[in-house]
Amino acid sequence: MKPKLVVLTGAGISQESGLRTFRDSDGLWEGYDVYEVASPGGWEKNPQLVLDFYNMRRHDVLKAAPNAAHTGLAKLEDKYDVHIITQNIDDLHERGGSTKVLHLHGEITKARSVLDEYRAYPYTADLKIGDLAADGGQLRPFIVWFGEAVPMIENAAAIAAAADIFVIIGTSLNVYPAAGLIDVTKRNIPKYLIDKSIPAVSGSHRIKTIAMPATLGVAQLLAELL
Repeated sequence: MKPKLVVLTGAGISQESGLRTFRDSDGLWEGYDVYEVASPGGWEKNPQLVLDFYNMRRHDVLKAAPNAAHTGLAKLEDKYDVHIITQNIDDLHERGGSTKVLHLHGEITKARSVLDEYRAYPYTADLKIGDLAADGGQLRPFIVWFGEAVPMIENAAAIAAAADIFVIIGTSLNVYPAAGLIDVTKRNIPKYLIDKSIPAVSGSHRIKTIAMPATLGVAQLLAELL
């Protein structure tokens, strides 16, 4: 049995692939009121604006390529049972070679019906009003918006609780419930935190911090774990 290595990733790991983060001063969301484009209320008010916004985000993701942090994590599968839990909606982990990826906040390359939060549909053209799912509901991005429940959090918590090694990469640890996953891990296991700016961690966790961008930090992680 390979040791179970669980990695929680945030926007910082995809930033080096050219995808701007939510909190960047020149970030992707600048010019948009978050709640106009990423909340149930915004959808009710102007669904076409929301679709246009996520169509643009999808094009950005499709143009981006996995970086050395994504591909480096995939290399760990030679020695470990690697599970990626990501807050990111891009597919760069999958394209980087990781085989077990759980998306907490949904996936930009998929759509879902307004009537069913669990069933996803792949799509290759921009979404527009009038595009319907098999159940007759309007298609919307397969994304968890602000104010919505996170359906995959229980699965993620079960994975984190079983970790033999826990790694956090490129997240501010300000977004819940994802930020609370470290609190369900076993206390005595090795834990690593990789980020350019190391965030504060609640509780009594003993964590090795690597204050580097994701690509350099993962390279150091590989040197220690492989």
